[in-house]
Amino acid sequence: MGDRSANMPYRSGDVSERAVGTRPAEDTRRPWPAAPHYAALDLGTNNCRLLIARPRQDGFAVVDAFSRIVRLGEGLAASGRLSDAAIDRTIAALTVCADKLRRRNVTVARSVATEACRRAANGAAFIERAYAETGIRLDIISAEEEARLAVLGCHALIEPGDGPALVFDIGGGSTELVLVDASGGEPRVLDWHSAPWGVVSLTECAGGGATAEQRRDAYARMRALADESFAPFAARLPRAVARPRLLGTSGTVTTLASVHLQLDHYDRSRIDGLIVPAASMRRISSELSTMAITDRARLACIGTERADLVVAGCAILESILDIWPAERLGVADRGIREGILRRLMGAERP
Repeated sequence: MGDRSANMPYRSGDVSERAVGTRPAEDTRRPWPAAPHYAALDLGTNNCRLLIARPRQDGFAVVDAFSRIVRLGEGLAASGRLSDAAIDRTIAALTVCADKLRRRNVTVARSVATEACRRAANGAAFIERAYAETGIRLDIISAEEEARLAVLGCHALIEPGDGPALVFDIGGGSTELVLVDASGGEPRVLDWHSAPWGVVSLTECAGGGATAEQRRDAYARMRALADESFAPFAARLPRAVARPRLLGTSGTVTTLASVHLQLDHYDRSRIDGLIVPAASMRRISSELSTMAITDRARLACIGTERADLVVAGCAILESILDIWPAERLGVADRGIREGILRRLMGAERP
């Protein structure tokens, strides 16, 4: 299954150190460790996520983490702008992150923003306001860099095998697909594609429905849009792959994997590195697509925060399985933040 050693929960306020490497880190409970702290912040269309870590010889140890659904891109598809309410929610989350950075004495950090800020007419103005109010300077990265960071952060979980593997990241405003050669120590990107649909943008464009029939129609529209956006990449994919390997890193795949395991609460230690039959993910996607939003919200690992968006993620996932028909799906609860940390620590080492 790849590297399962990073199977630790990333909880806000958790001060114990947990290793991302080949062996567990000691739990020192020291408030101010002597080793330098590094931080990676990923501000997406839907989530604001922070990871603080210290380097180890075999990777890094997570010191603190934070994650909050902010829906920065809410309404962006219709207006072309970040709304005042979405900006306020995001600034509040960034304020929490800034406090953690100060308390943890972070010495090196990188904060990135992705599709919502790339697309919004007032994206640059939001970046300036965030810096003025929180001290966090967000770097709006390209879709290509976003894809490469995600692969760098999760490639250790690619199943062993021959031939190329496909890594994907279903975001809030876009979906990144990366074909990689994972035969060496570091993955080599063979091809990549960024589609303009994520769970927020696709839901706002084609989702919803009061009846089961309307929801089926909406799901069909979402599938069609996803299929169309993946078509240029699908045409370039190799056809003669004996056993296609597939690894997903996103809230969609971790949520569906939790439903697959019938968990009563999210447990990263059981999800990160899990291998799930693709048929099970398709079955769950189909079932969720016709459920009323209130019924989806009652599922423990979906809840009210994801109930309206998870169906769009299902549609995107099924379209990915159509173009890369793997029998099994690897699930990663790691990605851009871990990729940033590995880059930062690699650059600092002699």
